[in-house]
Amino acid sequence: MQQRKHILADQNIKRLLFKLSLPATTGMLVIALYNVVDTIFVGRGVGPLGIAGLSIVFPIQMIVLSIGQLFGIGGASAVSRSLGEGDEEKAQSVIGTVYSSAIIISVLLTVVALVFKEQFLTLFGATEAIYPYAKDYYEIIVLASILFIITMTTNNLLRSEGHARIAMLTMIIGAVSNIFLDALFIFGLNMGIRGAAWATVVAKILSVIYVVIYICKGKSILKVQLRHLSIKFDLLKEILSIGTASFIRSVAASMVFALFNNALGTHGGDLAIAAYGIVQRFLRLIIMPLIGIGHGLQPIVGYNYGAKRFDNVLRANKLAIIWATSLSLFGWLVVQLFARPLMAIFTADPELIAAGAHALRHMLFMLPVVGFHLVGTVMFMALGKALPSILLSMSREILFLIPLILILPNFFGVDGVWLTMPIADVLAFSLTFTLFTREMKKMKILHEMSEVSLVGKQQ
Repeated sequence: MQQRKHILADQNIKRLLFKLSLPATTGMLVIALYNVVDTIFVGRGVGPLGIAGLSIVFPIQMIVLSIGQLFGIGGASAVSRSLGEGDEEKAQSVIGTVYSSAIIISVLLTVVALVFKEQFLTLFGATEAIYPYAKDYYEIIVLASILFIITMTTNNLLRSEGHARIAMLTMIIGAVSNIFLDALFIFGLNMGIRGAAWATVVAKILSVIYVVIYICKGKSILKVQLRHLSIKFDLLKEILSIGTASFIRSVAASMVFALFNNALGTHGGDLAIAAYGIVQRFLRLIIMPLIGIGHGLQPIVGYNYGAKRFDNVLRANKLAIIWATSLSLFGWLVVQLFARPLMAIFTADPELIAAGAHALRHMLFMLPVVGFHLVGTVMFMALGKALPSILLSMSREILFLIPLILILPNFFGVDGVWLTMPIADVLAFSLTFTLFTREMKKMKILHEMSEVSLVGKQQ
């Protein structure tokens, strides 16, 4: 416990944020690179319809991961604040409640997804030509839902106590092994898109094995006793109130993905769906490092807020915004300058390259403002403020993207689909800026009050 306190109690916030963000960012970047390489293998080994199949199944994968975020981020916030308050027993109880609840939900989700397979694939935009590819991938991926949820949950909990490096290694093991298994199963064993699915499942098993071995060594508070595994509903309520923000954002993103697929199927056809699938891989490649910064920020804000070190909360937020904005600006420059060569990595089809480059430049046009929105959302989660975190998580997808995707294509066709994202990014940034600056003013007042109180005690 003393070592964990030392990690999060470091008063050099820049060093601490770098120490916690770098592993998370590296791990996230590796996962994003795996998604890109996976799509390249499918594009080269299966073809454009294979890429479109991945795009159709992606929403259900996002829903599965959202369950892991629901319990992982909600639990991480509660654990960080408990450690900041010096209450390790509560932290243990939070972790036990998280795991018991996550396992129950993952089993139920798997059953529902398999029973309503055809309905889900149709809902997510599968056309007659794409359906066989989507079905083959879907059937295998869904069976591994519990592995995805447990890994996502555990990584967030590990970060909450300062073990960002272990969370990073868990992600790297899964992503790197997935790349090699993709090559083996798709090309070596000629398994097609089912090979891509099995490579993902086997890689996830390896990640789970690694993290279980680490926990069993007793270096983490995640090694809870049996009495902690009973679900404590007061803690569950606290966990869900915070994790719901991230859950809603992921589920909403899944809904948006399905709406995009359907709109593109109507206005652009199978080729447009494939182009969108590739664009999403690039978007995740840029967004994942930003999320990594958020993962590094969350335990610092949670711990220092619990310890009433409001000055550290302010410094950490400022640094995270600068770093996230710089990364998103760099990603924007790369996309705008090299859109066609980037698309050509995935396919030799000239029509798909042209459509994808056009979509890539338009959809990511307002990328530089995305980093601020992500940091602001994470900050409210870490503070345990459910309402603003839920509002910000909902804003981009539910408040802005969904109405835009239902309206703009009717007037501008397929270009209306591509334009929805930059418009939603600007609107979400504006809302985040308003709420964030208001909260920072309150934080400054709390800091000044604590400084006055400290001077009074010294006198």
